[in-house]
Amino acid sequence: MPHLSYLGDADVGSDTNVAAGNITANQDHTRVKDRTTIGSNVRTGVDNTFVAPVSIGDDAWIAAGSVITEDVPAGALAIARAKQLNKEGRGGKRDD
Repeated sequence: MPHLSYLGDADVGSDTNVAAGNITANQDHTRVKDRTTIGSNVRTGVDNTFVAPVSIGDDAWIAAGSVITEDVPAGALAIARAKQLNKEGRGGKRDD
């Protein structure tokens, strides 16, 4: 599990690739720690968060930047992120 990821309280299957910047969020500060289960031959995108308890089925793919809060079935592609929205003229230096 390279790429500066953190997989605490997680089970990861064989031939799974965990991309850069993935984490498992295993405690919501009101309960005991939960586990994340990531199946075999799973492919995650960069900067994914898995909010336990959650299970990722075998052969599933996770889109980059997704926050996974529900189980992902085997062979599915999970996409859990907001659509990019650009606000013209809202960035950069402002006169206040």
